[in-house]
Amino acid sequence: MAEKTRYSDEELEEFREIINEKLTLAKRDYDQMMNALMNKDSNDVDDTSPTYKALEEGSATQSKEDLIQFAARQQKFIQGLKAALVRIENKTYGIDRITGKLIPKERLKAVPHATLSVESKEMERNRK
Repeated sequence: MAEKTRYSDEELEEFREIINEKLTLAKRDYDQMMNALMNKDSNDVDDTSPTYKALEEGSATQSKEDLIQFAARQQKFIQGLKAALVRIENKTYGIDRITGKLIPKERLKAVPHATLSVESKEMERNRK
């Protein structure tokens, strides 16, 4: 029996469902982060006490920087998921971009936007 070169249409549909679920959650999380960054979720007024502001400013700046990093990471994740949906449409989803072999289903279920098998990823990492 020849080695399988791509996932079946039924398998691709199964992956599409997984990706769409993750995409919905990722977009929701991203929107929440952006709302927090723009203070859209805040219904209080700025405190006018200079002492309070001085104490809170450093903490707020650090939190905002962390939130910006998380939002950027989330945006990259969303882009990866969208690219995975394009690969499903092209019927190239799940094919290792280095070896051309199928990425194991278990990996794709855990990391649905993966373009490399664990082995290829380790090889690539060792090359750097």
